[in-house]
Amino acid sequence: MKKKLFAVLLAGAMVVSTAACGGDDASKDNTADDANKTDEGNTDNADAAGDDGSSDAADNADAAGDEGDSAGGGKLTVWAWDQTFNIKAMNLAAEQYKKDHPDFELEVIETSSDDCQTKLTTCANAGDYSTMPDIVLMQDNSYQKFLKSYPDAFTDLTDIGINWDDFATLKQSYSMVDGKHYGVPYDNGVCAAFYRTDILEEAGYSIDDMKDITWSKFIEIGQAVREKTGKYLLTSEATGGDVIMLMIQSCGANFVNEEGKAYITGNDIADKCVDLYTEMIQKDVVKLVNNWDEYVKTVTDGEAAGIVNGNWMNGTLVGIEDQKGLWQITTIPKVDGVDSATNYANNGGSSWYITANCQNMDLAKDFLLKTFGSSTEFYDTILPETSGIACYLPAGESTVYNEPVEFYGGQPIYSTLVEYSSHIPEFTKTPYHYEAREAVNTAIIKITDGTSKEDALKEAQETLEFKMTE
Repeated sequence: MKKKLFAVLLAGAMVVSTAACGGDDASKDNTADDANKTDEGNTDNADAAGDDGSSDAADNADAAGDEGDSAGGGKLTVWAWDQTFNIKAMNLAAEQYKKDHPDFELEVIETSSDDCQTKLTTCANAGDYSTMPDIVLMQDNSYQKFLKSYPDAFTDLTDIGINWDDFATLKQSYSMVDGKHYGVPYDNGVCAAFYRTDILEEAGYSIDDMKDITWSKFIEIGQAVREKTGKYLLTSEATGGDVIMLMIQSCGANFVNEEGKAYITGNDIADKCVDLYTEMIQKDVVKLVNNWDEYVKTVTDGEAAGIVNGNWMNGTLVGIEDQKGLWQITTIPKVDGVDSATNYANNGGSSWYITANCQNMDLAKDFLLKTFGSSTEFYDTILPETSGIACYLPAGESTVYNEPVEFYGGQPIYSTLVEYSSHIPEFTKTPYHYEAREAVNTAIIKITDGTSKEDALKEAQETLEFKMTE
C-alpha cells in the first residue's frame, strides 16, 4: 500500500466528491493487489468437503440474548471485494441466516479494498457517514489507522456475544484498540511453507526434514537442492517480497517500535533477519523476481521447489493440474538466535466491521455473531465453495476441515493451517507495513550488490522515517 499518513489520504479524498462515499472508484494500490493475491480462490482442493454434523457453537450465539432473538427481519448492505471469495462467503452467510430469519435481506455492493478505504476517508472528511454501508470488509494491515483516526466511524463489538477466545490472539489484535473489539475476524492470513516433495526427494530430503527448522538449516538444504536439482528452494519478489516481513514478525517483532517509530537500525532482531535473507540470496537459495506474475511463474514452471507465504497461495497452487499430489505443507523456518522466534507467521487477512451508519444495529450484530462469529457449520459450508480458511479455531476440529486433500498428497491441510494460526505471536502493528517492507527489501538488494549493511539499513531507516512524515 502506498498510502501515507491521513494527511495524504485526506488530500486524495478532496478529489472525490462527498457523494462518492456511495459510489465506486477504479483506483488500485498495493493493498488491493495483496487482496487479489489473498482472495484467489479454487475449490479443487476442497472437493472432499461434504455434509458434517458440526454444531453452530450455540452457546456463543445464545450469549447474544434477546437482542439477537429480536433481530429477525430487515435488510443490511455490505461493501466487499472479490466475487469468488469474500462476496461469495458473505452471500452464503446470508443464506444460512435466512433459514431462521426468512425476512432477512442482504445486498453486497462490490467495492475494492482501495475504494473501501478511500470512500471512508471521504466520508470522514465531510463529517458525514450517512452513505456508508451497514457492514464493510477491511484489510487487517490497514484497518487500525482508520480506527485510530476515525473512531466514531465504527461500532464497538466487544459485547456482541462472541467468545473471543475462539479466535487466535494475533488475529483479534488487528481489530482491537484499548482492549475493545471492533471487527469480526474472517480471512485467515496464516503462513505455511509449501514444498514440492518430488524435488526434495531428488535432493535426498522429505517434508519431515523441513518441519520446525531454522532459516540456517533451510539455507543448508536449499544449497543442496540447488546443487542436486538445479532448482531454487524459495522464490520471492525483489523489493516487494513478503519473506523479510514474515521473518521478523514470526519473532513477535517488527521494523517499528512500540511508539510506532521506524526501528530498522539498532534493532538486533532486524539485523539477524537481514543477515539470513542476504545469505539466502548470496548462496543462490532464493530466486528473486521483479513482480507477482514472475513470482507465480517460477512455481508453475517448476523453477522453485518452495514458497513461504500466506495460506492464500493455495489458490494459485491448486490450479497447477500437472503438479497435483506433488506439494505438501509444513511450518515456516524460524530465525536463529532469537529467544522469541517461532515457526509461525501471518501475512494478509481481513475482518468485517459494522459502521456507525448501520440502520439496524441489532440485526447486523446478530447476523455476524451467528455466522462468521460462532458457526462451525458456516465455515464448513464456505470451505469447499471459496477455499476460505477459517480464523474460527473450533472449525479446525470439524470433519470437513480434517478431510485429506488430494492435491497435497492426502494432507488435511485445512485443519493444519487453522492450528498454525493459533501459535502466531503478536507484534507491533504499523500503518506503514508496506513502506517498511519496501525499504528493507531495497536495503537487502543494495547489500547483496556491495553496499555496506550499516549504510543500507541507515538509508532504509531514513526512508521509512521520511514516509512517516508525508
